Amino acid sequence: MGKEEIEAFLTSLAVDRNVAASTQTQALSAILFLYKEVLGIEPPWLSDLTRAKKPVRLPTVLARDEVQALLAQMDDPLLGLIVRLLYGTGMRLLEGLRLRVKDVDFSRNEIVVREGKGNKDRVTMLPASLKEALQAHLKVVKAQHDADLLAGRGEVWLPDALAVKYPNASRTLGWQYVFPASGFSVDPRSGAVRRHHVDDKRVQRAVRKAAARAGLVKPVSPHTLRHSFATHLLEAGYDIRTVQELLGHSDVSTTMIYTHVLNKGGRGVVSPLDR
Repeated sequence: MGKEEIEAFLTSLAVDRNVAASTQTQALSAILFLYKEVLGIEPPWLSDLTRAKKPVRLPTVLARDEVQALLAQMDDPLLGLIVRLLYGTGMRLLEGLRLRVKDVDFSRNEIVVREGKGNKDRVTMLPASLKEALQAHLKVVKAQHDADLLAGRGEVWLPDALAVKYPNASRTLGWQYVFPASGFSVDPRSGAVRRHHVDDKRVQRAVRKAAARAGLVKPVSPHTLRHSFATHLLEAGYDIRTVQELLGHSDVSTTMIYTHVLNKGGRGVVSPLDR
């Protein structure tokens, strides 16, 4: 197949089968992989391709009482702490799980999120209501890390080339994950046996089960808590630029979507039925 056949196939996906933009992109990626990696041929430049339109969706947001009902149904204390931290800080799931001990500042009541989306660092608040629980949790993490060191382990994965630049840093407490896994696993890239962070799928399953027990009919995931964090801050009267910085959005237009889901009944308009 050449340029015309590939374009016809991908265009047909969008026009005839009405697939989502992500499905068409996945098909394109598969074709490019086939040409480059399997056939060893440079794929043609696709200039006449009709792209599937990416729909604009409003985020799912939980009301404050729905958030409290969800948190009340988190029966695992560790996962409950993680989910509360996600809602209280606006962090993405993996940002929270990849958090290192050194990036939690109890004296300044802040958390430094390293290498977030777009490889950017940012600062968010440390909820006062979680300080005591988080401090107690980190004492357990320290005791576990000390035991790992005595057993000849205690090494953690470091980003970029930090392991080469600071060869002893991987065994220090500061670089350990705030939410380490209960057991060790093999790093598929290096073969090293380390303690990774809590599995993100474990948190996702726990949130879905808690939402079901709470009787929530909205589709709920850990990312829903980030949407709820932003919306509730705007409801409380905080400036949208402040919310933008806390979320780590590059453009305020991304944050603006939350102004459309505020609890104002259709953009603040009163229905004629209620007059």
